[in-house]
Amino acid sequence: MGLVSVARLHVRVEGIVQGVGFRPFVHALATEYRLAGFVGNDTGGVFVEVEGDGQTLAAFVADLSRRAPVLAQVERVTTETLAPIGQPGFVIVTSVTGAGRDVLISPDTATCPDCLEELADPADRRYGYPFTNCTNCGPRFTIVMDVPYDRRTTTMAEFPLCPDCAAEYADPTNRRFHAEPVCCPACGPTLRLVTAAGEPVHGQPLDAAVRWLRAGRIVAVKGLGGYHLAVRADDERAVSALRARKRREEKPFAVLAADLPAARTLVDVAPAAVPVLTGVRRPVVLLPRRPDAPVAASVAPDNRDLGVMLPYTPLHQLLIGRLGMPIVLTSGNISDEPIAHRDDDARARLAGIADGFLTHDRRIHVRTDDSVVRVFRGRELPVRRSRGYVPAPVTVPWRFDRPVLACGAELKNTFCLAKGRRAFVSHHIGDLENYETLCAFTDGIEHFGRLFDVRPQVVAHDLHPEYLSTKYALQRDDVELVGVQHHHAHIAACLADNGVPGPVIGVAFDGLGFGADGTIWGGELLVADLVGFERVGHLDAVPMPGGPAAIREPWRMAAAYLDEVYGDALPELPLLRRHERRWPAVVSLARSGLNSPRTSSAGRLFDAVSAILGLRDRVTYEGQAAVALEQRADPTERGGYPVEVSGPVPLAGVGRQLVRYVVDDLLAGVDRGRIAARFHHGLADAVVRAAAAVRVRTGLTDVALSGGVFQNVLLLERVVGGLEAAAFRPLVHSRVPPNDGGVSLGQAVVAAARQRPDLAG
Repeated sequence: MGLVSVARLHVRVEGIVQGVGFRPFVHALATEYRLAGFVGNDTGGVFVEVEGDGQTLAAFVADLSRRAPVLAQVERVTTETLAPIGQPGFVIVTSVTGAGRDVLISPDTATCPDCLEELADPADRRYGYPFTNCTNCGPRFTIVMDVPYDRRTTTMAEFPLCPDCAAEYADPTNRRFHAEPVCCPACGPTLRLVTAAGEPVHGQPLDAAVRWLRAGRIVAVKGLGGYHLAVRADDERAVSALRARKRREEKPFAVLAADLPAARTLVDVAPAAVPVLTGVRRPVVLLPRRPDAPVAASVAPDNRDLGVMLPYTPLHQLLIGRLGMPIVLTSGNISDEPIAHRDDDARARLAGIADGFLTHDRRIHVRTDDSVVRVFRGRELPVRRSRGYVPAPVTVPWRFDRPVLACGAELKNTFCLAKGRRAFVSHHIGDLENYETLCAFTDGIEHFGRLFDVRPQVVAHDLHPEYLSTKYALQRDDVELVGVQHHHAHIAACLADNGVPGPVIGVAFDGLGFGADGTIWGGELLVADLVGFERVGHLDAVPMPGGPAAIREPWRMAAAYLDEVYGDALPELPLLRRHERRWPAVVSLARSGLNSPRTSSAGRLFDAVSAILGLRDRVTYEGQAAVALEQRADPTERGGYPVEVSGPVPLAGVGRQLVRYVVDDLLAGVDRGRIAARFHHGLADAVVRAAAAVRVRTGLTDVALSGGVFQNVLLLERVVGGLEAAAFRPLVHSRVPPNDGGVSLGQAVVAAARQRPDLAG
């Protein structure tokens, strides 16, 4: 019998390996293999020293990735051979702090099945406890103040463990072994219900909150990343009251359903949407609303879709379970403000909206809104990337040789800090239009920089001089500044999302962005890589009469387009009659060029057609007119307007042609749903033909689709299908939104690539 060869390895595991039960997993794995050594956290991830025979060590190292905990994301495992020391047993050691952090923090995750089972078991000590969690679920990013990820660096440090929880925490066989947020009714956060004036409500807080909701009252509920406003989804009076108090006139509300069967009573859930709805991230998923859905009309006015999510905390599970009906669950704020997450701020800002507060004493360190996604061809199409996704990095195939901060756009702002091959795209910050949101932006940059040890040497920003994100960048004098054109950033974000360096044909359709020539772009055809771009085509540039007023009142864009197409020979249209008194002044303003910047925006073209069809003359939130046009399109109509795409500037003239076709059909009495569908299909077909024209000149076959207009899945499906039929490879978003929430990622990769000529196509 041969001698067993004993070896010792130092193993480093990088990725999302803290706060997900990785150390207990390593302990159990080493015990299973009868190996000696230790495991711990440090500022770079997880370190292991392990001793045993060589064959067993190889199997152990392979299993670190293959059998990792469900929430872990192992990016890299490296090993170094050491001299054996004959250490007995295997232990978890104290975490190590020090300079140079490279650790990843897990996003907040939905309650796991084991915890749900305890929550519902009257014999369990955590029965009905709204803060139950373990290594497989619960709060993470929103409670983390610093790294390494230990209880002392989270807001749970304020809750000393009781003997029972301490025993679980120290027991290697328990799933709460080193679960940092572990707690129970004896030692954890406490729930309470108070009135808007701050007076305690007598009785069991959950039961009282359920009674209030049943009675049609509005309750502010403290969740993982901030406060929500909750109300019965089937109560028209209550939902209307919430709209009035929140000053959110028409933008759809999200609805919380108890489980998948309950969600199916509200929306049609395609098979591809099931894992998105029920997975650990639990975003709001936009799905087709059932005609018999038991929700008030005011929940999502004039919208065929409904945003639905399932409970992701024990508190939500208990609340919706006891209530027995869906509830509206919308961000706790007044329209356009960031979500309230501090208790004092919530009381100050929401007291005029909520009748009471279902709150608790666990601090939220980072405010984080709910994420919102659509499902396109079996994959997620992010609309808002936040809770459940952040701060997991977007990894890219190219290195950021110097640390980068990208400041993002003005609307739907995110920032991005990047180093190595990781881009840390922030949670949704919002529109940088007020002091509170700007503070969230600057505080977030500081927090991410500390967590991920990113000290920017390069700061990327939009070219628009009036964006607050641009002004913030320009105030920094200790870095190299890199300006990135808005639509190039969109296409670069799509390239990074897909791990493709380019060059590609880029189609960037959005509301607006500052163009390289000083005009307003938004319907762009680019030839682009990560370093630069050439503008090879664009939609018609038409005036925006009144500037920002033309965004709030889409009928102004309709007037501008109709004047461009017909001049003084404008046919008699219902739109003209509706605005007969103001029409001459708006047309005169457009012709004069005063306060009427010209724009090639695809979003403004959608606005114009929406107004011509009488769908939206005015909007109360960004993109509303375009959403109405998509919603109105007849799904049975497959034809599209046969616009011509020719000449030296592909897409030029397309907008005018589409408007003329729309008007002709409207005057002929064609159903507006069919017109809306034909418009979508005509524009999509024009995009495909324009890409084909660029391919003749360049030979490129990859087409990147980005910009907020490509959240429109009707348009996206027709474009993608047409490109595939024409032998192109379409690239669409799946990790960051196509809207301005993805711009910061694009800015970051452009800034990095400009320092690496090898990435130029």
